[in-house]
Amino acid sequence: MFLITLAACGHQEAKSVTAAASPADLAKQSAGLIVMPPDSPKLRQLRVEPVRTAEVPTDEVISPGKIEANPGAISRIVLPAPGRISSVLVKLGDAVEKGQTVLTLESPDVDAVESSYLQAGAALGQAKASLAKAQSDLDRASDLFEHNAIAKKEVINFENSLAQAKAAVEQAQASQEQYSRRIGMFGLKAGKFGQSVEVGAPLSGKVLELAVTAGEYRNDTNAPLMTIANLRSVWVSDDAPESSIRLIQVGERVDVTLAAYPNEGFRARVMRIADMVDPQTRTIKVRAELDNPHGRFRPEMFGSIRHTESMQMRPVVPVGAVIQGDGHSVVFVERGPGRFQQTEIAVGKRTGDILPVLSGLKAGDRVVVDGAMLLKTQ
Repeated sequence: MFLITLAACGHQEAKSVTAAASPADLAKQSAGLIVMPPDSPKLRQLRVEPVRTAEVPTDEVISPGKIEANPGAISRIVLPAPGRISSVLVKLGDAVEKGQTVLTLESPDVDAVESSYLQAGAALGQAKASLAKAQSDLDRASDLFEHNAIAKKEVINFENSLAQAKAAVEQAQASQEQYSRRIGMFGLKAGKFGQSVEVGAPLSGKVLELAVTAGEYRNDTNAPLMTIANLRSVWVSDDAPESSIRLIQVGERVDVTLAAYPNEGFRARVMRIADMVDPQTRTIKVRAELDNPHGRFRPEMFGSIRHTESMQMRPVVPVGAVIQGDGHSVVFVERGPGRFQQTEIAVGKRTGDILPVLSGLKAGDRVVVDGAMLLKTQ
C-alpha cells in the first residue's frame, strides 16, 4: 500500500511539474515545433492563410518625387498693352473656362489705335475720291484724244495719275486693315472710343497665382499677372539616381504613392527623361504624367515613385507574418491543428504590404499571418 501511495504521489508530482513548466497556451515546444492545446485563448488570436503567388519586381528603384503642373497646360497672363487695371474678376483658386474674362483694362494705347483706325478710314475715303476723279479725268482725256483734241502725252499723264490714285487706295486699305487687326487683338469694336479691354483666360483651369489688383497702373507688358493651369493631368517629377537610369524608359508605367494618400497607389506614364545628369546630386530628372480627373492631386504634393525593370511570379507573404531579427527571417507554418513549425525563410524587397519569398516556403503552405509574435520562441 505504501508503494502504491508513493507511486501515486510521484505521478501527481510529475503532473504538477509538467503544468508548471508549460504555459497554459503552450503544451509542447521541441525543435521549433510549437503545439497549442485546443482550448488555448491564444490559439483563437492566430490567423492562418495559405501562401499565395504574385508578380513582384526583380529590380526596381524608388525615389522621392513631387506633383507639378503640366507645362503644356499652363498659361501666364500678361497685359496686351500698358494701362490701368479696371477690375479683376477672379480670385486665387477659382476655376475658369477658356475665353472667360478674368480682368479688364483701360489703356491709352487702345485709344491711340482706335484714332489711327479712324484716320486710316478717312485717308481711304479720300484716296477713293481721288481715284474716282483720276478715272474721270482719264476717260475725258481719252475721248478728247480720239477726236484729236489733245496729244497722246496728255492721256499718258492722266493714266499715270490714275495708277498713283489706285496705289494710294491700296495703301490706305492696308493701313486700315492693320489697325483693324490690332483692334481685334484687343477684342474691341472698331470706330468706338473709351472701350475697356477684356482679357480672357487662354485655357480652362484654375488660378494658381494672382499678382494684380484693381486700380493698379502697369507699364510692364512682360510681367505675368496671373497663372492659370489645367490640372486634369499633372506631372510627377523625381530625381532618379544615375546608376538606376537604365531601369527607366519613356512611355513605361510607374507606381506613385503620395503622402496625402498613404494607403493608395497610383499609376503614371513616363513622359520626359532629362538629357543631363545633375553634377551635384548625380541624379537625372524624370517626369511622368498622372491623370487627375477629380482634382485630387495638387502641385507641390510630395510622394515617391517606383520604377520597375521586370516582374516575376513568386510566393509572397504579408509583412506581418514575418518575424525578423539577428539577420534571420522566420515564419510559423501550420503542420496540423494547433501545431506550428518555426521556419526560417529568405525574403526579397518589400512591395507594398507583402514580402517576396526567395526560399523556405512554397505556394499553398499555410502560415500564421496575424499573431505570429504570440508563437515566438522565448
